[in-house]
Amino acid sequence: MRRAVAAFVLTSIAVSPAAFALDKEKAMYVGGTANVAPKAEGVLATSDDTKLMFVAEKGGGVIEIPWKRIDEAEYGQKVGRRWKTAIFLSPAALFSKGRKHYLTISYKDKGNEMQSAVFELGKDLVRTTLTVVETRSGRKITYQDEEAAKSRAN
Repeated sequence: MRRAVAAFVLTSIAVSPAAFALDKEKAMYVGGTANVAPKAEGVLATSDDTKLMFVAEKGGGVIEIPWKRIDEAEYGQKVGRRWKTAIFLSPAALFSKGRKHYLTISYKDKGNEMQSAVFELGKDLVRTTLTVVETRSGRKITYQDEEAAKSRAN
């Protein structure tokens, strides 16, 4: 019994809370009309003057969204308790909240058909990504609620 408890404790210590969350400098394609697997993590590149690009790490999916073809961009958050961390590491994690950041983009493809993509952004990407999307697309970001608008201002 002691060995089982010791193994559980060691495993709990070895597993970091970051293993349950999106890396702070990455993005995840949550869903939409693109031909990329949902929940694919990757890099959201905003440095190109002509397009926004998402490159998935696994599966090799790529989404290219021309800045000029973006119709709407919306930012929102989801706040929730850290259940997985509480279960695997420490019940004290129930007292903290995790915040997820979502960017939804509606755009027209080459065939002039409406498309959409929802990305979860790592916390270090939010402010920069929203600013670049707004600047390069020429579209104001809309916010799902006042809390989302406040968090960008901070």
